[in-house]
Amino acid sequence: MPTYIYRIQPVRPEMLSSGATEEEAGITAEHFAYLDKLMNEGALILAGRTLNSDYSSFGIAIFNARDDDHMRQITAGDPGVAKKLFRAEWYPYRIALHAPHNVEG
Repeated sequence: MPTYIYRIQPVRPEMLSSGATEEEAGITAEHFAYLDKLMNEGALILAGRTLNSDYSSFGIAIFNARDDDHMRQITAGDPGVAKKLFRAEWYPYRIALHAPHNVEG
């Protein structure tokens, strides 16, 4: 199954530096629940975000998807993208080295 890297950025960077609005916080929770569901289904390998809170902040996720169309469906189904909280882009990706035992929770 092909692997993809998914990069998202907040449309409003102040969400991170000044704080999320109530609506943004709700959409972020929906986004997280969506990723959690995809992880439980075996599509999501990992997800996280940078810890800076300026315009350069971004999140990444690595997915297993059947093909580009499936990856488009995953992207379109993300509430954070669908509700325009995040802009997203994705690329076919090959994991060259992987050591799950090196990951700290």
